[in-house]
Order: sequence, then C-alpha cells, then structure tokens
Amino acid sequence: MFTKILIANRGEIACRVAATARRMGIKTVAVYSAADANAKHVAVCDEAVLIGPAPAKESYLRADKIIQVALATGAQAIHPGYGFLSENSEFADACAKNGIAFIGPPASAIQAMGSKSAAKSLMEKANVPLVPGYHGDNQDADFLQNEADRIGYPVLLKASAGGGGKGMRVIGHSKDFKEALASCKREAINSFGDDKVLAEKYLQRPRHIEIQVFADTHGNCVYLFERDCSVQRRHQKVLEEAPAPGMTPERRAAMGEAAVAAAKAVGYVGAGTVEFIANQDGTFYFMEMNTRLQVEHPVTEMITGTDLVEWQLRVAAGEALPLQQEQLQIHGHAIEARVYAENPEKGFLPSIGTLRHARTPAAVNFELGGSAEPAAFRIDSGVREGDTISPFYDPMIAKMIVWGKDRTEALARMAQALSQYQIVGLSSNIAFLSRLIASDAFANADLDTGLIARNEAQLFPTEQPAVVDVIALAAVSLLLSEKSAGSDPWQSSHGWRMNSLMQRALQFAEEHHQHKVQVTYLADGWTLRTDAGAVGIRLASVSGSGGNDLVLKIADRTVSGTVVRDGEHFHVFSQGMHTDLHYSDALAHAGETEAEGGRLTAPMPGKIVAVLVTKAQEVKKGDALLIMEAMKMEHTISAPHDGVIDDVLYAIGDQVTEGAQLLAFAQ
Repeated sequence: MFTKILIANRGEIACRVAATARRMGIKTVAVYSAADANAKHVAVCDEAVLIGPAPAKESYLRADKIIQVALATGAQAIHPGYGFLSENSEFADACAKNGIAFIGPPASAIQAMGSKSAAKSLMEKANVPLVPGYHGDNQDADFLQNEADRIGYPVLLKASAGGGGKGMRVIGHSKDFKEALASCKREAINSFGDDKVLAEKYLQRPRHIEIQVFADTHGNCVYLFERDCSVQRRHQKVLEEAPAPGMTPERRAAMGEAAVAAAKAVGYVGAGTVEFIANQDGTFYFMEMNTRLQVEHPVTEMITGTDLVEWQLRVAAGEALPLQQEQLQIHGHAIEARVYAENPEKGFLPSIGTLRHARTPAAVNFELGGSAEPAAFRIDSGVREGDTISPFYDPMIAKMIVWGKDRTEALARMAQALSQYQIVGLSSNIAFLSRLIASDAFANADLDTGLIARNEAQLFPTEQPAVVDVIALAAVSLLLSEKSAGSDPWQSSHGWRMNSLMQRALQFAEEHHQHKVQVTYLADGWTLRTDAGAVGIRLASVSGSGGNDLVLKIADRTVSGTVVRDGEHFHVFSQGMHTDLHYSDALAHAGETEAEGGRLTAPMPGKIVAVLVTKAQEVKKGDALLIMEAMKMEHTISAPHDGVIDDVLYAIGDQVTEGAQLLAFAQ
C-alpha cells in the first residue's frame, strides 16, 4: 500500500479523499491555487504546495506542475478526484512515465470513453443499446442541422468531451438550431478545450440512472448497483438516491451486466460510472461512461457499507477487489442533496461571497468502511465558516447525505437535516431543496429529468410576507444588540422613561413586502404592533456563541429561532425557514436618494463571450443582450424592460466584476 499520495484537486472531494487516506495511515499532499491558500483541503492534508494563480488553467489543470510536486514530495500516487484532470488521458500517461501511480483507470480506457462519440461507437459494437443520434466527426453546422432534422425534434446537443451539464442544449425547433449550436460550442471550448458536439434524440420524461462499476488488475469487475440522478437543473444533478425507486431485480441485473460489459470492453480498472437514460417503461440506453469517482458516490457507500475511495487506493496499489458480486447487497435507502451557492429564484444564478455564518446540522460521523448499519446522516464539505465562494470554481458548498431503512425514512431525515442548515453571506439553494424534497413528485418517486420544470408552481411559490413570529425575533435581536452596545447612558436603548412608556417605530423589508413595527417598551418585555395586531413579548432565554439563539414568549406561545445580523440584514432561522429582513434605519439613511435608472449591471464576476445588441438598437423586455461566462457556465443577460440601447460598455473577451455596469438604456 502507498505511504504518501498527492490529491490533485480541491474542495470537498480533496477533503473526502484525505479522510480515507488518514484512516488508512497514508500521508497526503495537497496542491492549491493562490485563491485557495486558506482553504479547508489545505488544512486537512499533511503537506500543501502552491501551484499557481487562481484560474484553474494556471493551477489545478497544470499537469506538469502537479507531477513536479508529486516527485518533489515523494508521493507515490496521485488521486485526481473528479473534474480538472481526472479524465485526462495525457495526465494519466504522464504519471505512468514518471513512475507515479494514477489512482484511476488506464489512459487507454479514459481515451476510449473520453469522447462521447467514440464511446457510443464502441458500445454499439458491444451491443449496448444507444439513443438514436449522430456521433460522427462532421461538425459542419449545416450538416449537423440536417442530422437534427432527420433525428426529429426535440434534439439534445452535447459536447463530445463534456460532462457536468456543460456544453449541452435542448433544441425544440429547427429554426433555433444554429444559435444553440454556436452557444454549445463556445461553452464546450471554454470548459474542455474541444468544441466537437454530438446530436441525440431528446427523450420525453426520461430518467437518469447510473451504475457504479469497479474493476481491478486481476480480471475482476463488479457493479455496486444503481443511483437515480434524474432530478436536475441545467443538466446538472441536484438530488441523487440509491437504490433507484421502482427498480426491479431483473432490470437491475440487466443494467448492471450491461455496465460491466461496457467496462470490460475498454479494459477498465478502478471506479467508474456507466450512465443510462431510461424511459418510464423500463427500456434504457447507454449515455456515457465517467471514468472517475462521481460526486454522488456517497449514496452508494451508504447502501453497500463500502468506502469507494479505499477501494480505489487498494486497486491502484495492485490489490484485488475487496468483495465479489455475490457478496454485495443493498441495505436501506440513501439520498444526497447538493448544497450550492446559487439563487434558484433567479434561474439558479451562482452566488459569490463569504460564508459569514454557517451552521450545519448535527451530523453523525459516518465511519467509512465500518459497520453494515450506516449512520443516519453525513456531510461532505470543502468550506467552513469564513471561507469565500469565488468565481473561479464550482459553487458547491456541501453534500448532505442521509440513510434510512427505507425511502420514507430517508426523506424524513433529509427534510430534518435541511431545516437545520443555516447559511448567511450569500444565496443558497437550501430552501429550494426543502421544497423539492417535500414536493409531491419527488415524495411519490414520480421522477424524470424534467421534474423541476414540471413542478415550478410548487417549487417556486409566490413569496409570502413574514409571519409575526419572525418579525418579533428580528426586532428583539435588534433591541438586545442596542441594549448591550455600550455604557454611555446617552446611547442607552433600555427604553426607560420617567412618567410614560417609551414607544418606537421600526421598519423591516423583504423583497416584496414592508413591515412597519411599533414597539412599546415594558418593564419585563415589549409590545409589538404590526399590521396583524399587537402582541406582548418576553425574552425567555438567549444563548449561542454570539447570543444569536433566542426563545421568546409571544402571548401564550413559545417561539424559538436563530437571528444572524449581517450589516442591515437580519437573517431569521425559525421552524425550518430562513427569512432575510432588511432593517431600515431612517436616521442613518436620511438624505439618500434612489439610484439612477437606465443601468444594467453584472450579476456576478465573469467574462463577456457574446454581445448581441448595438448602440441605438430597440429591444423588448426579455430580449437577450449579452452572454457572460462565469463558473464555467454561460449566463444570458436579458432586457429588464422595453427600451433603446444608449451604450454598450464591454466587448467580447472583457472581464467584468460583480455590479459593473454592462450597458445603458436611453433615458
């Protein structure tokens, strides 16, 4: 077995690999970019070496530098994690040439499966069913459009070298083909350095089911059952679970055997995932093979009692697989939710910022490779409170994984875990995930890749104004902070008056609602008057490291919650809900005027990849104006209203900062 490995990755997967290595007594070397100098993965490894500036192409994608570090530190093997260099056959080859073990498949297998087109041709020869489509080398736009017309719409365009939902477009009509092709190729070249695409028939209401396979150098190959990854947004997975709901033993065996056949066809070694697209009637088609560990591998570990990273290390060291097919069994049900820094209500736009407050659920330590009865809850994360989510990398904050004796118990545990997760400092998808878990479609396992789009009304409900309990928690938090602000009697906010009760007006605001609050100070509490009426409030207890956890007596009820102040924003976490209330201090903002209109600003840092309008051009609300690339994804900036373009301030290739004015409308 290795005594030292280098982890050529960052974030939660680097921390995940380091945890198994530590348990096995293996030393670890981290590599990091300038943006990650204080990152969690740097702290959890035994050694850490700076390899370049923040952009991935100058750091985490520098195979030469990574190999130099491995040689200099005496690392015997390199674990690539997923993403970055994990499916780069040239990197795997370079490791071998330098006498370093690559903890992954041989370069030949990566090469065979690295091109979606070549992989499909290979699978066709192996009699694995394929979706109707074009997977050839001809990339002429007219030719591809003719092929799409032949296949029949809707058609799915995919980057041949792609993954993670990048470089993918669903096209509904022939007239939209050329524009979608150009966008798909731009995103593909930026993400993978290769703009080749393939076209396939887009199946209606398909499920995305993948099979975890594992092979060693002794001729053994097994499948560790399936994962259902149907719930997606922008072709990227949001929820994953194992086993797949409704899977029959016969279908499981058929898909598992097909996956093993695919792996054997390319002489596979190590962990891999064979992905299938499945119709509701149970028929399935080969989609692609990911020649690496998957983000969602923990759900497989949960139901099989295995540590797949340990298996990777043992296989890379030349050992045989720890278990054979007949020894593998399914125990219970596991669900994984990906917690992202993004705003679901704004098209899942990535969010940049600092985790000023991060309170995770009370996780039970999950002993990988331990007992057959897994822990109920596990969290994999590469960030901590105080860390920054930057524009350079994927905006994932954490993965939350729960296990239950059955799907019903797993759903209940996931709902509880999400209700306990608190994040302040940037937008997150936690509230959306809670609604998704509770939705009728997911709860009843009515799954397909269009589940989110089909259930928009339930998943994106109209914002309701905060209830009086939430307003009371925010108001009391404000009053308590003023009470302890200092010893100057002239600054005191105790509310004492000689012959009367002090009264005061407060104002809180949500995005679409205003809350005017009249506070009357009492000897043992306050009276709060809102539009809903007046209620008496007493403070029952205050706790937490920052005095953030409050228990109030409101009339004859007890209300508890956590209030985190971030500038003028009071973030209230209560009864599984997160409410952001903006406190308007009339005195502090006296004299301020409304911002100028006619501006359109960048929602995040990024690069301009397309300018679709010119000066003096008339546009309608919703028209595409510019296309930005941020976090490896393209984002279209649309007109917020009808108008005339007065000036375009950036050109293709320009880098812009968050909040930068992109163009101006004529006033």
